[in-house]
Amino acid sequence: MPDALKRSLEMNRAWRIFKGFLLVWGAISFVAVLVIGGTILYQIGSGNRPTSKTVSKHDVRFVLNWCNLGDDRTEEVVHSYASARSFTGDHLGGHAMRVSHLDGSELVFDEERGGGGWYRGDALTGTAEQAIDFAASWLRLSEMPWFPTIDEIRSPNMYVYVWSIDMSGTRPNAAQIIFASPNDKMIYYFDAKL
Repeated sequence: MPDALKRSLEMNRAWRIFKGFLLVWGAISFVAVLVIGGTILYQIGSGNRPTSKTVSKHDVRFVLNWCNLGDDRTEEVVHSYASARSFTGDHLGGHAMRVSHLDGSELVFDEERGGGGWYRGDALTGTAEQAIDFAASWLRLSEMPWFPTIDEIRSPNMYVYVWSIDMSGTRPNAAQIIFASPNDKMIYYFDAKL
């Protein structure tokens, strides 16, 4: 077989491999464009709107389970709100739940587990105080008018359970907080990310 024919066959084979590579790369790029484009359209489109619809007891059972009260006492979800989420996950959400029973004696601070659990609203310290300050900046907005005011939260009638707080340096940028009002038999859940 002449050398020219061998080189021609090798070039054809190399060209077919290169075309296959370009085809695969094009398909991957096309899928990536669809995913990114779909995400952007979802963020600015009708799929990501704030909602104040009432959710079921099943949807919020995690709240009472997180603070070790047990979800079996939830009677109804009175209010619920979920803002649209930004591309980076910024959001505001909350729930108000009426419970069958709630006693101040079960809302205790647990010193044995490294200092966690319930704080009385007028006795907040440290990170719990920072979490409430973070929540206050969100609660000044009008999206959740049914949520307790900061003055109500900082009273001896309200109890606070900080489930999660994320910090950027020394400032909170996200928090999940549970509030309990034994007098009203109400549990409130706050979730926000900045």
